[in-house]
Amino acid sequence: MAKGKKKKAEPQAAASETPSQSVKSEPKKGKISAQLVKELREKTGAGMMDCKKALTENDGDVAKSTEWLRQKGITSAEKKAGRVAAEGLVGSYIHTGGRVGVLVEINCETDFVARREEFQNLVRDVAMQIAACPNVEYVKVDDIPQAFSQKEKEIEMGREDLASKPENIREKIVQGRIDKRLKEMSLMDQPYIKDQSITVEELVKQTVAQIGENIQIRRFSRFILGEGIEKEESNFADEVAAQMGQ
Repeated sequence: MAKGKKKKAEPQAAASETPSQSVKSEPKKGKISAQLVKELREKTGAGMMDCKKALTENDGDVAKSTEWLRQKGITSAEKKAGRVAAEGLVGSYIHTGGRVGVLVEINCETDFVARREEFQNLVRDVAMQIAACPNVEYVKVDDIPQAFSQKEKEIEMGREDLASKPENIREKIVQGRIDKRLKEMSLMDQPYIKDQSITVEELVKQTVAQIGENIQIRRFSRFILGEGIEKEESNFADEVAAQMGQ
């Protein structure tokens, strides 16, 4: 019997994957999963919003986000935030001309740190910040009474420019306005006067990372010359006429 012809071996499939299979899709900015945020929080101890911001800035890369948080001093600041801070300083700032004055209490953990130049500079800069921000009335948003927020909501919901809008749209607009108002009243949310790229809260966290102790802005008072005193407005022309008639 004649031997059958051997079939030609078919060419093997290419071992390498197509470019579309081998290239991993990179996460888009703003599309950060809750799982990534959780992973970064567990690794660094930073707050949820700080982790989300770090991941957004670094395209979802956990390693780069960790380094970003370290550079901002956020990781060490968050880990130290729960420690007792009972030492510190009461600092003051008097604006040129003596018309505005500020007292602020900032706490740290030890009197040794309270004597350090970096801490004293922070106290002075925060006092100056308060003097420059007349709308600031509280250290942080959480300190603002709930009753104030509720009253603001009632006022905003009654404004004429929102009367024709659907209820759900009005709610969103009103909440946005209230959030903005509360941040304007919060010291920690203010852009730092010496570096507008960071907030006062970020300034404190950077100092915590530098010094190595928990730091808390506890309270402050602002004094404005003549505030609360009703002044009698005199008419200069009437004064002149009265003097001439004497």
